Amino acid sequence: MPAAPPITGLILSGGGARAAYQVGVLAGIADLLPPGAANPFPVIVGTSAGAINAVTLASGALHFPEAIRRLTAFWQGFRSHQVLRSDWPGVIRQASRFVGHSLLGLGAQAPVALLDSSPLRTLLNDHLDLDGIGHAIEQQQLRAVAVTAFGYESGQAVTFYQGKGAIDPWLRHRRIGMPTRLSVEHLLASSAIPLLFAPIKLGQEYYGDGAVRQSAPISPALHLGASRVLVVGVSGNPHQPAPGDGQQRIFSGVQPSLAQIGGHLLNSTFIDSLEDDLELLQRLNYLSHLLPADLNKRRLGMAPVEVLVVAPSQPLDEIAARHRRELPAALRVFLRGPGATKTSGAGVLSYLLFEAGYCSELIELGRRDALAKREQLCQFLGLPAPA
Repeated sequence: MPAAPPITGLILSGGGARAAYQVGVLAGIADLLPPGAANPFPVIVGTSAGAINAVTLASGALHFPEAIRRLTAFWQGFRSHQVLRSDWPGVIRQASRFVGHSLLGLGAQAPVALLDSSPLRTLLNDHLDLDGIGHAIEQQQLRAVAVTAFGYESGQAVTFYQGKGAIDPWLRHRRIGMPTRLSVEHLLASSAIPLLFAPIKLGQEYYGDGAVRQSAPISPALHLGASRVLVVGVSGNPHQPAPGDGQQRIFSGVQPSLAQIGGHLLNSTFIDSLEDDLELLQRLNYLSHLLPADLNKRRLGMAPVEVLVVAPSQPLDEIAARHRRELPAALRVFLRGPGATKTSGAGVLSYLLFEAGYCSELIELGRRDALAKREQLCQFLGLPAPA
């Protein structure tokens, strides 16, 4: 009996404005596809800003190259005021609410955060045609699309998915899968970075960014039927020397700024869990090859999963630092105090710099990184070898 064809899953991790890099990678992949090619990713999973990219892609799965072009134009035209209040009245009002309510306990009980992300709801409502997901599923160009959000009360990472009726929900430790018809509210919840953006109420619970406590970011794609996965990461510091590699570290001896601390916290939320999950999957794949061939590895949960990772070849915080003057004046002043406009604190800036220059440079970097891996991508996706 011939083996079933592999089902390819696409994993788009979170990271605020860093998700522009993912668009460049997808554009590079689109360049490798033959004319008229169908959607190469039957399973698409996104978290945080990656959820917005995932759902946009799934909505246009019937016309994959056109969906990539629209997504690229969407990010290349970004301005901060489309995502959050960046005018002086908006910034001052939100900062006052945060200090008064969250720090001093004054005012009505309302979910507040350092930044007002209400413009993002309008942007997504205007940009997305979520009916396209159902059409793509009906035409068998899409198996499932999923976004993950974190429940602040339950402490669970909940993956909301829309797909074929045969896909069963799942329940794991602090991880559950819930079938639903995806909406803009799910995307807002998944991309609500803790403390920076306000949580979103879905049903009876408030949800925030799905990267929080998402210990197994690749797992939802496997639950949805993927047998191999392409992971597009947004890790920002690929060239940092590892301990013991012979390179001398130079320390400034300066006390870290609030932005520098915040950047490490954001990285631990958005990046570390994905890298840990990839390492665990590689170990399980190695172990599966040691098991006897006559064992049903899928029944044991040990079926090997082919994984290909595309990640930035340049530090994204350094790119953000070069574009920091693109920030609107009110946001620049607001972020100056914590140190986010300095090179040492640009980690936070790399998540919040929703401006065309920065996003366009990340898109171009993603395209270059994808094309640098053209041979691996073509082999992974079953495309003709590049000339």
